[in-house]
Amino acid sequence: MRTELSPTTPDISRRDLTLDLARVTAVCFVVIVHLLQVGVGWGPDGSLVTSRPAEMQSWFDAATWFGQIMPLFFVVGGFASAAGWSTWTSRGGDARGFIRSRTLRLAQPALPLFVFVAIVLAAAAAIGVDPSLVDAAVVGVGMPLWFLAAYLLCQAVVPLAAHGHERAPRGTLVVLLVAVIAVDALRFLSGVEELGYLNLLFVWPLIQQLGFWYRDGWFDRRSPVSLIALALACYLVVGAVVAWGPYSTNMLANLNPPTLPLVLLGLAQACLLRLAKPALTALMRTRVAQGVVFVIGSRLMTVYLWHLPVILVISGIALLVPGAAPAPASPEWWASRPLVILATAVVLWLLSLMLVRFEALGTLPAAPSGAILAIAWICAFLPPFGVTLQGMNAALAIGGAVLYTASVVLLRRGRRDSA
Repeated sequence: MRTELSPTTPDISRRDLTLDLARVTAVCFVVIVHLLQVGVGWGPDGSLVTSRPAEMQSWFDAATWFGQIMPLFFVVGGFASAAGWSTWTSRGGDARGFIRSRTLRLAQPALPLFVFVAIVLAAAAAIGVDPSLVDAAVVGVGMPLWFLAAYLLCQAVVPLAAHGHERAPRGTLVVLLVAVIAVDALRFLSGVEELGYLNLLFVWPLIQQLGFWYRDGWFDRRSPVSLIALALACYLVVGAVVAWGPYSTNMLANLNPPTLPLVLLGLAQACLLRLAKPALTALMRTRVAQGVVFVIGSRLMTVYLWHLPVILVISGIALLVPGAAPAPASPEWWASRPLVILATAVVLWLLSLMLVRFEALGTLPAAPSGAILAIAWICAFLPPFGVTLQGMNAALAIGGAVLYTASVVLLRRGRRDSA
């Protein structure tokens, strides 16, 4: 049986390690933000208190203008996708094989999470755990899963996006930008919030497209003054559309459904990343930085998908230890955050030792037919999209476990008529 081309790690001497650093930093920052948003503890009267302490602070909305760095992740992902597609096609690979490998890289790590949540929910129901407490925890677990739906879409359109970038780079950006604005207008004018999810098709692919421009060296050819001016202009436009438009001052609230401000943040962050490149390059020449980025980067999906379940488990255990779960947002709670961050990091590391194999593809047979690939991709897309729309629940957890099992099996099976 003919085997599929296997993606390999590029020679470190030819790899832009600053982008690996940016990707790892973005995910680690998401973990820290969620650590500051999950408040579970005992109140002064001995009652259980749950809240989102970071969002209660007066500075939070302003901080999200710089702390919402998921657009940067998609810019860096666009760079990696463009490079990966170029390498793939140079080796004789086709779109079907590329989409298959990229889908599998997302589906495999997601499979154990959905299985775990389904088992926990079934066990909780069997022993009679308070359903309201279970629902609150499960919704928290599902919060980051919008990323799977968005990134699956972005990876599926890479061949088409690369073709558009090659033939009409400016035109491709303009078409996507017009679509983003049109969907936002339709959503806000109609009052139908669900229409905003059409922008999954345009916002994140547009930000990914900026990564194509980054790889082409467009940002390299801009002077530092030009990059600063462009980044500042983006933030000024964000301020204008927030002040005079329907968008929230909280950039996390503009995430789902995705909106125009995220595109502007993505462009600004691409400029700032290029400005910081000399300093980041110097940092990434050190073995310590390379080691940290490699260790975290090799299990990045595990860290991203499992950090909230780990945070919730640690918070639950703390409730059982006298004095370990102070009231959320209290001075004692804030003082406990460094210890919780350390505990979360240790548990994630131990967990990754068991789960990191789900991030490796290994040797694959020839890609399945287009029809099988489409079915497998839909099986991978539907569970996180459903969670994005209505939050995690028992039906989505069980259905997700089944659909991701089907997706992984179909993607790894390959064509039977390969020679």
